[in-house]
Amino acid sequence: MKKKRSFSGFTKQTPEHLLLDAGAFFKNFTYEVNGESNDTFDSAVAAGKLIGATKGGGEFSAVPKIRQIEVDGVKGRAKGLEVIDSWDVYLKATVLETTTEAIHAALSAADVDSQSDDKYDVITGNSAIGLDDYVDNVTWVGTLSGSDEPVIIQVYNGLNTEGLKFSVQDKSEATIPLTFYGHYTFDDLDSPPFKILYPKKRQQAVTGQGGEEG
Repeated sequence: MKKKRSFSGFTKQTPEHLLLDAGAFFKNFTYEVNGESNDTFDSAVAAGKLIGATKGGGEFSAVPKIRQIEVDGVKGRAKGLEVIDSWDVYLKATVLETTTEAIHAALSAADVDSQSDDKYDVITGNSAIGLDDYVDNVTWVGTLSGSDEPVIIQVYNGLNTEGLKFSVQDKSEATIPLTFYGHYTFDDLDSPPFKILYPKKRQQAVTGQGGEEG
């Protein structure tokens, strides 16, 4: 019997296109196209932008809400009759480090008083959300197997709307789940509030006769 051919999406490029491990999450990570003062992983950590160690990885979602325009006589989906009404964008992580910053981020509408008490930061909730409560960007930085540059995903004007909730128990550690939803701004209502920076493929050297690069 003739051996049947096996089909698979696995190719020699597959090992170069794998996102590895959980990565790291930052607040207000600076990246501008061709910018000279962009953050690196190390500079962002040194600047205190790291949200903290996480547990169980994280999750990014950017889902458009697509509406079908109904036209008499069209019996199903028709090409060109779909519109995007909105985008639902979020970046989620479960933070293992219980810090003042993590608690503040979870509460969203809250104030931190670090001056009035010598021993404690005093965190109090607010009854309204101010513009300063939104984080300019929440950024995930992760490893791509075939690149020396990281994958960077940014969600803009992030706000955790799930509140603060954690449990404590013996032989375990408390964690703080954070889900930062992206928000539009009044001066840019046409751009969904996220960006994905994906490293370009490595340039392969072209070798000519005599081993010289052509």
